[in-house]
Amino acid sequence: MTSMAYNSAAGMGGMMKEGTQHFSNQDEGLHSASVVIRNIEACLQLCQMLCTSLGPQGRSKLVVNHLGKIIVTSDCAAILKEMEVEHPAAKLLQMATEHQNQACGDGTNLVLTFAGELLWNTLELIHKMGWQHASEIVEGFHLAGKRVQNELLPNLCCGTITDVTDETQLLRILKPVLMSKNMGSQETLAPLVAQACLKVMTKSATGRNKVSPDAVRTVKIMGSSVQKSELIEGYVAQRGLETVTTSATDCKIAVFAAGVEASSTEAKGTVLMKTAEDLKSYNKTEESKMEEIIQGIAETGVKLIVSGGTVSDMALHFMDRYQLLCLKVGSKWELRRLCQATGATPLVRLGAPMAEEMGHAESVNVKEVGEKTVTVIKSSADTKLATILLRASTSSVLADLERAVEDGVRAVEMVCKDGRLVHGGGAVEMAMAVELTRQADKHPGLEQYAIRAFAKALEIVPRTLAVNAGWDNKVVANLQAAHAAHNAADGICDQGIDIETEQITSMNDNEVVDLLGTKSSALKLAVDAALTVLKIDQIIMSKPSGGPKM
Repeated sequence: MTSMAYNSAAGMGGMMKEGTQHFSNQDEGLHSASVVIRNIEACLQLCQMLCTSLGPQGRSKLVVNHLGKIIVTSDCAAILKEMEVEHPAAKLLQMATEHQNQACGDGTNLVLTFAGELLWNTLELIHKMGWQHASEIVEGFHLAGKRVQNELLPNLCCGTITDVTDETQLLRILKPVLMSKNMGSQETLAPLVAQACLKVMTKSATGRNKVSPDAVRTVKIMGSSVQKSELIEGYVAQRGLETVTTSATDCKIAVFAAGVEASSTEAKGTVLMKTAEDLKSYNKTEESKMEEIIQGIAETGVKLIVSGGTVSDMALHFMDRYQLLCLKVGSKWELRRLCQATGATPLVRLGAPMAEEMGHAESVNVKEVGEKTVTVIKSSADTKLATILLRASTSSVLADLERAVEDGVRAVEMVCKDGRLVHGGGAVEMAMAVELTRQADKHPGLEQYAIRAFAKALEIVPRTLAVNAGWDNKVVANLQAAHAAHNAADGICDQGIDIETEQITSMNDNEVVDLLGTKSSALKLAVDAALTVLKIDQIIMSKPSGGPKM
């Protein structure tokens, strides 16, 4: 029996399902490299749009997502997350940027900008050399990237964070990271982030210090200025207490995942009352049962009851009688955070908790922050949770500050893994570009042109910093001349761009540094993404499904 597939038309259209799109280099001639050029052009559109957000003087973008939410930020990862990028090649750069953000927090725009400049220089090489030499271009980029990772970057290390428990040393790396996200707020936020990280810092199995980003929480309250932001060692709930009593010290905590209310059957029933006594005693059983439960909880020493659901009026009545505090937390995620802050175990059953199920807090009180009432639960000294209370005048600024804090915490997490530093302000990129250009002549093959293109692409960082600050390209030429004239015997050249004085100055004196691990990760991801795009010669796209977008 002959299958229907054998009767289909020949070619890609007959082999694939109906609606499948296919693009290849042969569509416009044997050596036209049409797919590669189209992919590069799509990536360049994305990179050119976001390169203006690089650095402290980077411009913000206003993005309206599919839900109508307005996002105003210069954070590259946040912009790409809200953009619905459809082109598959551009999505590769988007995924590389997202990975950099999750791993390091900083350097997201560097991934996109450097990958875009590599692809732009590749486009020029294709026009000059022809696509038949694509393998030499890819090999040259691979050699240059390997040399940067193994030789140049480690040799340009200008210092090390020796003690991650020292707040002064943490501030050295936090200020540049926060300044690139929200310039002007670094002097306020950097000490808060450093103190929060030191509060939640723990030891790993190998004895190394580590910081969990989930242990540092942010609470945004509109009003006032960034300078009014503060660090709270514990948990902050953005609502008041349900009971009359609003403060307590040295209190035990019971957390109930469900509501604090009387249980009821699912089936509906009818109650027949014949006398007035029946009516008077109808609710007595329910009241006595609830009083027994609340009294049992109070006798264990619990002062604060946390409910993950509703709290009945009857339960609140007896809580006030026994002078207990009650807090409602609607979010399961927030309930988990509160348990982490207090050491409590969430209970499904309603009743007196056992000793190991109770949490503990030094104090619980209600305070007014701006126009909002919040409940502050100050945790014990051994509890690893900190909350940064952010203040700003608009919701967009608050969201930007929250992203800056998250990136700062990830930077501290990276410091715990690798504390080596390199100079910022485009100094390390220009130093690598000058050295790669010198080494390119040692390669007799066509790879030397790709290595020079790689070196030229590294110059995009100081050039973009200068352009975003409103300077001309003479600054980049002067910076290149300073690095080219530097004698290697005198040590590392630390000349970079100072965006405040509009001059080429010592980055070491200005304490403008980047983490070597963050820089290495960003450059590696950018090179890998660019090489992946260059190796694509065909695109096969299935027909989109009719379901909702995930």
